[in-house]
Amino acid sequence: MRFLPVDRRPAVAVIGFGYVGSCISATLADRGYDVIAIDTDERLPEELARGFFRLEEPGLSELVFSGLESGRLRVTTDFAETAAADVILICVGTPVRDDGSLFDEQLRGACRALRAHLRPEQLVVLKSTVPPGTTRHIVLPELEAGGLRCGVDFGLAVTPERLAEGTALAELRTFPIAAGGYDEDSVRDVTEFWRTALAVEVVRLDSLETAEIVKLASNWWIDLNIALANELAKFCALHGVDVLDVVSAANMIPKGKGMVNILLPSVGVGGSCLTKDPWMVWKSAKQRGVDIRTAAVGREVNTDMPEYAAQLIIDELLRQGKDPERSTVGVLGLSFKNNTGDLRTTPTLGTVKALAKVGITVRVHDPLVDADKVRAMFGIEPSATVEDTVRQVDCVAVLALHQQFADIDFGALPVAERCIVFDGRAYYPKAHVEQLIAAGYVYRGIGRGSALGDPSHGEAR
Repeated sequence: MRFLPVDRRPAVAVIGFGYVGSCISATLADRGYDVIAIDTDERLPEELARGFFRLEEPGLSELVFSGLESGRLRVTTDFAETAAADVILICVGTPVRDDGSLFDEQLRGACRALRAHLRPEQLVVLKSTVPPGTTRHIVLPELEAGGLRCGVDFGLAVTPERLAEGTALAELRTFPIAAGGYDEDSVRDVTEFWRTALAVEVVRLDSLETAEIVKLASNWWIDLNIALANELAKFCALHGVDVLDVVSAANMIPKGKGMVNILLPSVGVGGSCLTKDPWMVWKSAKQRGVDIRTAAVGREVNTDMPEYAAQLIIDELLRQGKDPERSTVGVLGLSFKNNTGDLRTTPTLGTVKALAKVGITVRVHDPLVDADKVRAMFGIEPSATVEDTVRQVDCVAVLALHQQFADIDFGALPVAERCIVFDGRAYYPKAHVEQLIAAGYVYRGIGRGSALGDPSHGEAR
């Protein structure tokens, strides 16, 4: 059976107007599709009507309002609007519980709301990240409970999102899409839809489960690779070696169809995907009697990094003869990665808490994060400027190097004597580090070793 209209562009409904849903909705509207976005948050339509968009992503706000102004994008809380769509994209949140199992209430709720308005010849596509088997054993029966049959009345496919914050809109228009379907008709039509809608390569896969695992495999690899980089950084520190030199040289070796590709160490891993997807892998396997150790180990290594970073700062304060209880640290950048304002599971929170726990006074500043969110999460009144944050501090901790921090003149900052610059995610090159040292700073980074600064010690605790 064919689920896409042959004489016109399909109308699209997007369930969930969060990060993924808003990126997809705005992009499809920009490419000329009529899109209705449905979300359960009743504040969303009102916020958009008064010109407020709550998410931070380069170019996204402009694209959303352009779609709204053109009329190609509408946002509502009324699920009945899905009846007019040909393609329905499910983009709801899929968090995990403390034990790693899927917290599926949002997904089930979306499916139950959708099935009341599902009609024949619609194609339902799951974009959310889920453990393998979720589409077949949760989404499918929830939808069929309304009386329609999958493969006969409606199509069902999985094409998981694989976007990174800060570059999502560009990636949406260029990254290949992995597609699995309930049957041949479903995968054929979802392949045609994405190839036409985004003009990207679509990789047809054998099953729903294959497509579900593709997304998990990607984030499992990324998280484990970062864990390797973090432990490599600790290893390099034992020998006074700069981990960036090691990574750069190691990555020059061909391997398989590409190159060795060790990622970079940092204060930790955050965001909505890398912190939960490996646990989905671990829990899904555990339920079937298999212990996937690398997923759990990678998570444990990366979860420990915020406290490790804080300890590096504490140790360096002591080396400089400074009492932590009388010291002040100015933190620049609170989000979980550079050039975003997203605080979801940000590792900087763990670092700030660990510093405060030993009596250090901590000031914070992030120009991309709403001040109310900072107060709520960190319990600290954010400083308004870089200068206010670092005034007479004993350490400037750069935990997210936003573009706004790229041109800081450290020589002009009103810091205390023998001030430490802690590099949590800036990856300052050696020439810049030499300038910092010449300006009177003590430089410390994760795994940067004693090749930069005082050769008498590494970072070992």
